Amino acid sequence: MTGEIVFDPLLPWPAIWVLGAVALASVALALWRGMPGWALRFFAGFVLLAALTQPSFQEEDRAPLSDIVLLLEDHSASQRLGDRLETTAETADALEARIAARPNTEVRRITVPDGEGDSGTLLMTALSEALAEEPRGRVAGIFLLSDGRLHDLERAPSLPAPMHLLLTGHDTDWDRRLIVKNAPAFAILGEPVTLTLRVEDDGDAPQEAETELQISIDGGDPESYRVPLGQDIELPVTLPHGGLNVIQFTVPEGEAELTDRNNTALVQINGVRDRLRVLLVSGEPHAGSRTWRNLLKSDSSVDLVHFTILRPPEKQDGVPVTELSLIAFPTRELFLEKIEDFDLIIFDRYKRRGILPAIYLDNVRNYVENGGAVLVAAGPDFASADSIYRSPLAEILPAEPTARVIDRGFRPTVTDLGQRHPVTAGLSGAESWGRWMRQVEVTPNDSAEVLMSGAEEKPLLVLDRIGEGRVALIASDQAWLWSRGFEGGGPQLDLLRRLAHWMMKEPELEEEALWAEATGQHMRIIRRTLEQGVGAVTVTRPDGTEESVALQEVSPGRFEAEYDGPEIGLYRLKEGEQEAVIGLGPAAPREFEQTIASGEALEPVVAALRGGEARIEDGLPSIRAVGAGRPAAGRGWMGITPREAFETMDVTRIPLLPAWLTLLLAAGFIVAAWLREGRR
Repeated sequence: MTGEIVFDPLLPWPAIWVLGAVALASVALALWRGMPGWALRFFAGFVLLAALTQPSFQEEDRAPLSDIVLLLEDHSASQRLGDRLETTAETADALEARIAARPNTEVRRITVPDGEGDSGTLLMTALSEALAEEPRGRVAGIFLLSDGRLHDLERAPSLPAPMHLLLTGHDTDWDRRLIVKNAPAFAILGEPVTLTLRVEDDGDAPQEAETELQISIDGGDPESYRVPLGQDIELPVTLPHGGLNVIQFTVPEGEAELTDRNNTALVQINGVRDRLRVLLVSGEPHAGSRTWRNLLKSDSSVDLVHFTILRPPEKQDGVPVTELSLIAFPTRELFLEKIEDFDLIIFDRYKRRGILPAIYLDNVRNYVENGGAVLVAAGPDFASADSIYRSPLAEILPAEPTARVIDRGFRPTVTDLGQRHPVTAGLSGAESWGRWMRQVEVTPNDSAEVLMSGAEEKPLLVLDRIGEGRVALIASDQAWLWSRGFEGGGPQLDLLRRLAHWMMKEPELEEEALWAEATGQHMRIIRRTLEQGVGAVTVTRPDGTEESVALQEVSPGRFEAEYDGPEIGLYRLKEGEQEAVIGLGPAAPREFEQTIASGEALEPVVAALRGGEARIEDGLPSIRAVGAGRPAAGRGWMGITPREAFETMDVTRIPLLPAWLTLLLAAGFIVAAWLREGRR
């Protein structure tokens, strides 16, 4: 029970002070004039002014509230190293018992897990949330059980009570970590890209000058190198293929090293082509030639060499040979010496006229078998006696002409196989495509794939693989009608672009492929195939354990599944003959960038209210009560500040000047003053 005098004025305090000043002035005037009742006038004015303030005696019935001590336990990934987690749990139990044994004190234990994604240890965020849920006037102390490695120091709240840090770990801990300081997301195929690495030792590390570094690409056999410690290493790497390249760097685990989780780093780089070199050979000028040229020139990454036969040798018009061209076209250089420099060769309505000797065409055949690509856009000449098929190219072309040309309108159609093939899959709106007006009848080879059909359901687009290379045949020269918008046009640009990329072996256009798309530690597994079904994908985790994941068909020829990786690292995928690798998580997990326990980062926050820091291995400190603003830590002890908070249960008020007493006293003093001054 506590009591105090409180006021509830009838008038604003400034008005009361003004009335008081007037009363004092009247009393001073009476005193100056020698009036004997001045003192009685003073008491009368005092009583009236006091009545205006309405003084009361207030009595409160209070119930004391306990002090609250916050105990935060760091359970992040870095706390799982060595015996830190077990030490934290044992220390938290002992500290909770020691604090709870104090009178009128409660303990709130808060577990701080890993932040979402790669956000690290969010210790200050957890502290802010805990303080928001408790009355700040009751918080008497804060204890952190952690390795001191946090990643949200900028969110540190203002503290209502001293904070103390109890450090896990040992003085003898040491760790070696691999740092990727610079790694581009893209690199040009065939050109080296420079990565910057660094290997550092932290803590009580052994004195070594260098260590071994192992490098593997896409999970292949690693190559080993000796690299110095504590220095930046510039490493040139040439990507072996287009698409995603997963490069893994590893340094061996040292003796008694704290962890090997940061001894490995994954770098994922997409390999892209610098320039696409295309040789376009046009047999004669026609409306489609401009379409091919515009398509290829519209792409800034394409280097086009266009070889056009404007005047066939059999034409005799009397024009001098010296006036037919400005320069001689370098056919020997293109088809013999530098043919390997081209990524794609296109024959557009070309037929044998003696301009390109058979040895040149035979060299084109060798070019395909060794990994090159040839696309033939066939016109009526393909069905003639001078057809390009009647040359050494017959061994690599995917279909043979029957000498029949179908001269009537037809609407191109994607075949059942084409619905599953990446070149033509998803080309929607076939019912609204414009017609083509001519087609060469061909007979596909046994190994060829027919993706589109035309008039009389005859093959229109035929693909094949020859040796290391690829060939394609479009059995019509009417694709340009789509680019002109004839009868609504069609997806000519998409079709020809996909076709060119498939022939250049771009990974995203492969018929049989297995890959994954990663987001943090989640990945989408994708399997593309021309078959009607696929088996489950075997996922091999970084620790070597395997798991089978079933796939579901989401579109013709495309099967997918979702998978959450339980840990950061390199995952291997396998389904049938298809294999892939993918890295989940960051190149270097944030939790393992710094693993040696240290309170350096938290020192400004701890020192704000004169808290303390101690290592758990040195023993559990005793708990003392300290006054606010006093030092809250010393040798072997840490302090909390009792808050003496309370809850008011009941309030009673008794007026000190009831109305009848005010009236009686004021009237008495006024009458007494009148009587005394009147007698005089």
